[in-house]
Amino acid sequence: MATFRLQGSKVLAVDMTGDAVRAKNGSMVAYDGQMAFKKMSGGGEGIRGMVTRRLTGEQMTMMEVKGQGTCYFADRASEINLVQLHGDTLYVESSNLLCTDGGLRTGTTFTGLRGGASGNGLFTTTVEGTGQVAIMSDGTAVVLRVTPQYPLSVDPGAYIAHQGNLRQDFQSGVTFRTFLGEGGGEAFQIRFEGDGLVYVQPSERNTVGGDV
Repeated sequence: MATFRLQGSKVLAVDMTGDAVRAKNGSMVAYDGQMAFKKMSGGGEGIRGMVTRRLTGEQMTMMEVKGQGTCYFADRASEINLVQLHGDTLYVESSNLLCTDGGLRTGTTFTGLRGGASGNGLFTTTVEGTGQVAIMSDGTAVVLRVTPQYPLSVDPGAYIAHQGNLRQDFQSGVTFRTFLGEGGGEAFQIRFEGDGLVYVQPSERNTVGGDV
């Protein structure tokens, strides 16, 4: 299995001994040894995956990298977090996914109104299996724990990913105080309940909620 490690906080180094990884197309910045690069259709999910992503709007262009040596990945000087999966599932916005172990499975899942509020569509990307995933954030990501006793509400523009046994609901934060200019300024939130982790970035994407 390929080994993921960080070179600083903005460059991912992947050591490979004949292994393969999937990375965001165009994210390779350097490599040593012998590497082969192949663009993958539908995020590496084949024709069916390509059709599904076109229909859902959750676009993701990936490439397969295979070889002997070390390959370095980065994208727009984004901060990088490493996530270890042990047979579980990571839910992540496609724009925040940098690299996955070649043996991990990717797909799409329905997010409901959360996606509509965040402006990212009604679907998000899933990564399943055992291995490592590198995700990106605009600024240093904060990893927040959710427990049954302590649910969490997140601005959809700051949401990156989540994992664990979590339920997510869309809720409106619009109140009379919001229209008077005395509210928190966030018209919509995602509420997570259960047991798991939520990854949040300190920079918000443009959202429908932000325009309300």
